[in-house]
Amino acid sequence: MKLFRVVKPGFFTTVQDLGRHGFLRYGVPISGAMDDFSLMLANMLVENDPSDACLEITMLGPELEVLHGTQIAVAGDISLQINGQDSELWQTTTIRKGDMVSFGKVRSGCRAYLAARDGIDAPVVLGSRSTYVRGEIGGTHGRQLKAGDYIEGFDAVHLVDHCLYLPREFIPSFSAEIDVDVVLGPQLGSFTEKGVKTFLSSSYTVTVEADRMGYRLEGTGIERSERVDTISDAILPGSVQVPANGKPIVTMRDAQTTGGYPKIAAVVSPDLHVLGQAKPNDKVCFHKITLSEAHRRLLDYKKMFSVIESKLHRRFPVT
Repeated sequence: MKLFRVVKPGFFTTVQDLGRHGFLRYGVPISGAMDDFSLMLANMLVENDPSDACLEITMLGPELEVLHGTQIAVAGDISLQINGQDSELWQTTTIRKGDMVSFGKVRSGCRAYLAARDGIDAPVVLGSRSTYVRGEIGGTHGRQLKAGDYIEGFDAVHLVDHCLYLPREFIPSFSAEIDVDVVLGPQLGSFTEKGVKTFLSSSYTVTVEADRMGYRLEGTGIERSERVDTISDAILPGSVQVPANGKPIVTMRDAQTTGGYPKIAAVVSPDLHVLGQAKPNDKVCFHKITLSEAHRRLLDYKKMFSVIESKLHRRFPVT
C-alpha cells in the first residue's frame, strides 16, 4: 500500500529499523537506527512493535504527500507541519489522504524518526528493512529517499480513537556536549599510560567526516606504544579506534565488520543512541566504567522502556 509520495527528500532520509543481526561473519554491517531509543519511542507512540521500520531523518527533513490515511508519531527535535500548520512531536497524530507532512531543520541533535501505524513496508533483506547505502540493500532498494519515491506502508484499518503522548520527563534532550561511558580495551596494550589518560581527560570534536559508518574526532592526539602490531579483527558499533595520527574514530551503525587500527575502548550500548545524535562540531567526552557497571547500565536501559510504556498518557479524541 502506497502511504506517502516523496515531494522533497530532505538531506538524507532512509528507512531504518533495529538492524540486521547475525551476519557480521559474512561482512554485512548491522546498520539500523543511529538513535534506536528515539526510533523505539516513535514506534511506541503508534503502538507498533519496537523493531518496526521508520523513516530516519538527518539534519533536514522531507516533504511527504499522504496517499492513505494513517497515524504517525515523530520523535526528535525538528520542525513539523501538517498542511502548513505546526504539529506536535512525541505523540500520536492522525493524517488523512491529501495531507502534506513537511519537516524543516533539526533544531537540536542530528536526527528524527517518523513512525507510521503498523510500520513502514520495505524489502526485508537478511531479516531487516534497514537501508545500508554502501551495500545497496534494504529500504528503497538500498539508497536514501529521492523526490518521486513512494513509501509503502501497511493498511492500518483499525486506527485508534485516542492520542498517546510522551510525558515531558521522558522526552530526551539533545546536547552539543556529549558524555558517553566506555569500557577500556580490547587493545589497551597498544597505548601508553599517558595516551589512555589523554583519551579519558580530553574533549573531542566531531569533524565533518562523520556519517552512519563512523565519526572522525579532532582533539589531543592519543599516544600509542612504540610498536603496534594489530591484526585486523572484529569491529562493532561503538568501537573507538586510534590510527597512527592519534585522533580517535568512533564506529557507528554502518561500521565495517573488521579493522586493523587498535581499539582503545568500546562505547557502552546504552550510550550509542546518544552518539547517534552527534553532528559536526559537537563535543564528545569519554568516561571509563567497568564491564560490570556496563552490564548494569544495559539492564537499566532495557527496563526503562517498560517504565515509559506504563507512563504514556492518553488523550481523547486523537488529533
